[in-house]
Amino acid sequence: MQRYILGRFVQSFAVIIVIVLMVFFAGRLTGDPILLLAPEDAAESDIQRIREHHGLDLPIHKQLLRFVGSSLRGDFGSSTQSNSGAMDRVIDVMPNTFRLGAVAVLIALAISLPIGVLSAVKRDSFIDRFGKLFAVTGQGMPDFWLGLMLMMGIAFYLGLLPIAGSGSWLHIILPAVTVGWSISAPIMRVARSSMLNVMDSEYITFARGKGLSNSDVITKHALRNAAIPVVTVAAIYTAAILRGTVVVETVFAWPGVGRLAVQSAFDRDFPVLQATILFMAVIFVGINFLVDVSYAYIDPRVRYR
Repeated sequence: MQRYILGRFVQSFAVIIVIVLMVFFAGRLTGDPILLLAPEDAAESDIQRIREHHGLDLPIHKQLLRFVGSSLRGDFGSSTQSNSGAMDRVIDVMPNTFRLGAVAVLIALAISLPIGVLSAVKRDSFIDRFGKLFAVTGQGMPDFWLGLMLMMGIAFYLGLLPIAGSGSWLHIILPAVTVGWSISAPIMRVARSSMLNVMDSEYITFARGKGLSNSDVITKHALRNAAIPVVTVAAIYTAAILRGTVVVETVFAWPGVGRLAVQSAFDRDFPVLQATILFMAVIFVGINFLVDVSYAYIDPRVRYR
């Protein structure tokens, strides 16, 4: 078990290093960052002094080693728009994104799992047809469009919830529903397909033959064996929430990491933009690492592959 976890950890760390390299070279391809740090009327001597201060006068391989080392320490320099550190700005808004993601995941699981399981158990029934319609609608609806429709219908016309911002717990409902709806459809489809495969298995027939009730067969035998594909998709889309929050946080003016990334791109605040990109990448890789480890606990056969 320890060997399996160590191997997955090494792979995850290698992925993070590759992302750090991509961020480094992408930043160099967008132009000279010193032109953003120096005043418009700065003399050539001042520009050179700023370049030396940030280590941009060093050879490219030394700049790369310096960037990798500082990235692993979480040091991305200072924001070009403020005197605060780049990672400090990410840390300030990070709880808002985590709170939004947690509520969105709870909403998605509360919607998708019951519908997926009932659609498989009640195959070809009204519930199953409703589940298929829900999946098609959910996967075909863009996040920004759903967010705007909820904003117009519930917040603007009905006045039931705040339109945007983060003043109270009511502000999180609309963006969380928007994000949760988008990931509930694929989770529901996988839950239904996985349950259908398990329900047709021989051991389920044997369990029914022993006289077990339908609820015992589903809860004690079917759900655990159908859990691995559901855990996979749920974790992947949970990590993808960070990508979805870029749009949703911008639409609802939610002060999270996604909105900070958009603002940094418009302001050409490269230190903060690099910090947000690597932060999202580390969270995505970390969630996938936890999913791989959870496989070994759910299905012991995985750890021996």
